[in-house]
Amino acid sequence: MDLDRSVPVWPQVADELRRRLDAGRYKPGERFPGTVDIAAEFDVSQSTAQKAVVALRREGRLYTILGQGSFVKDDV
Repeated sequence: MDLDRSVPVWPQVADELRRRLDAGRYKPGERFPGTVDIAAEFDVSQSTAQKAVVALRREGRLYTILGQGSFVKDDV
């Protein structure tokens, strides 16, 4: 995925992750990629990846278990 670096990047990353969730790439209850993995895949900072994950969590698409990571909600 080519990111448009002239505008904020985290919404673009969140949009791509949202598309993947909608396409069923990540199954309900499955552990979602961590921010380190997301940052590496999209070549962005960890804080950018974190903002994208937080956005998905606020939308109710993910939940987080402290010390274990983020997981896909069953009703996505």
